[in-house]
Amino acid sequence: MKIIIVGLGRAGSYLVRVLSDDGYDVTVVDTDKSLVDAITDKYNVNGIVGSGASKETLLKAGADTADALVALTHIDEINLLSCMQAKSLGTRRTAARLLLPDFVHESDSLGREYNIDYFVKPKLDIAEEIYRNIGLPGFVKMEGFFGNEVQMINLSVLEYSPLNGKSLIEIKQSLDLNMLVCTVIRDGKLHVPDGTFVIETGDQVGIVAAKSDIQDILDKLGIIVEPAKSVAIVGGGITGEYLTDMLIKDKKNLTILENNIDRCRQLMEKYPSVQVSYSEGDITEVLEEENIGKKDVLVSLTDNDETNLVISMFAWSQNVPSIITRVDKTGHVKLLHKVNMDITVSTTELSVLKMLRFIRYYEMGDAQNDIGKFYNIADGKAEVMDFVANESFSKLDVQFKEKQFKLKKDVLIAGIIRDGRLIIPSGNSKIVKGDKVIVAATKKAQIRKLEEILA
Repeated sequence: MKIIIVGLGRAGSYLVRVLSDDGYDVTVVDTDKSLVDAITDKYNVNGIVGSGASKETLLKAGADTADALVALTHIDEINLLSCMQAKSLGTRRTAARLLLPDFVHESDSLGREYNIDYFVKPKLDIAEEIYRNIGLPGFVKMEGFFGNEVQMINLSVLEYSPLNGKSLIEIKQSLDLNMLVCTVIRDGKLHVPDGTFVIETGDQVGIVAAKSDIQDILDKLGIIVEPAKSVAIVGGGITGEYLTDMLIKDKKNLTILENNIDRCRQLMEKYPSVQVSYSEGDITEVLEEENIGKKDVLVSLTDNDETNLVISMFAWSQNVPSIITRVDKTGHVKLLHKVNMDITVSTTELSVLKMLRFIRYYEMGDAQNDIGKFYNIADGKAEVMDFVANESFSKLDVQFKEKQFKLKKDVLIAGIIRDGRLIIPSGNSKIVKGDKVIVAATKKAQIRKLEEILA
């Protein structure tokens, strides 16, 4: 698959690395020659110096024969124009990143007007991810699948966890939880576990469950969700504004700290019920003056990783129960995790994961697969996808415990959606015609049709 990446910022460079490692035919485009030279020296990719909005530049990059173009510059207008130009030259699929709220709100009409197949909206996406995790302790993170009705809980197993030292069969018997452990990362290695797999301290566990069962699961796992009545947001930019819109509906007691006086005035005018404070000077002194230790949640959303690092570590020293930090540099994420502040969000990582999903989705579509929706999980090491079971599936109405129903290695049926309800499978479960079957598998398994899950 031939892919053009326009824009070699942090997200573009990260995407180049992932696609290059996976063997894709990649050409990069950027106006900065030093960035193009650095990327082409480091990875087996082609490079073109020039504007991604220029037809001449895009032709040099091979847009007339490309399978996909991904536009990740920091200028929305360039991203839109790059996609439009590429489509006019013959590129089959295009995707653009949108940062400005005006464009985000108009994305549906822009897609039709510019003939763009997919948009990534990192500032809105990050706000939604933060909102899902408000009040959760640092070793737990929540993700939404399939319209958010199916949720994945990602958690680090601590020594006192009721999961520690037990097999998945023992966990199901002792805790009686309507959930399925579908992935485990141990020492950097991915496992798609069966019932005999024993969970250990330090494992990164991915659990699939229905949204309606989440609270019961958290309770039985001893995971306390803080009430989160008072929330402090440091950084009143676009992401902070999106998050404020969500939290106001929940009638939270909100404080926004912002170091731009004009932006403070805008926020005060838009949100008269929110306490907006001008955070001039030493940020730790400002936090102390604002009695940050009395807050239930602190969300650090400035555009500077180092500042967010300082803010979150100060909040941790003040025993703030729930801390969520925006960071983009891997080293900073690891540093925060060392002091048990594990809820981190990254616009770079989220943009790249969504662009990978876009590429994989259309790649699989071209292969005439049966996949409905598709997600990368477990740090990109595994995939979750859904299939609609029809009469061609050879094991309809066969219980999973039967010998004739045998799955391939590293493949798991994570759930069955029947009549709008999520069923977490057991040995007595079976697939009936019309079911939507949620499958988790390693990337290497290359599952593209429901029949391919069988050994």
